[in-house]
Amino acid sequence: MKSFVATALTLLCLTTARAQTVPGKGTETVKFKTSAVCDMCKARIEKSLAYEKGVHSANLDVPSKILTVSYRADKTSPAALRTAVQKIGYDADDLTAEAKAYNRLPECCKKTNPVH
Repeated sequence: MKSFVATALTLLCLTTARAQTVPGKGTETVKFKTSAVCDMCKARIEKSLAYEKGVHSANLDVPSKILTVSYRADKTSPAALRTAVQKIGYDADDLTAEAKAYNRLPECCKKTNPVH
């Protein structure tokens, strides 16, 4: 009887863990242009967006400056994600970076520098 209960609990735990890692209905993807110029920018943006509610993944392609974000549409929106990027210190499409956050960026991450 104990082994049956242990097996059932194990299966239940595995099923629950799997359900949390698989994106479900309502997952959408948005892409937008940023002012990021280096791998430090990439790390900063991706790490910060990982803490945003509803974000499954964020991936910045440095050469093209395109940020791709997969998110739950019932938890956040493209506008909220663009605002989050602004608050990190980067432009998001036609929205300019928050000045205070931009000034805190390392010199290599300023948009006046070439992509490197």
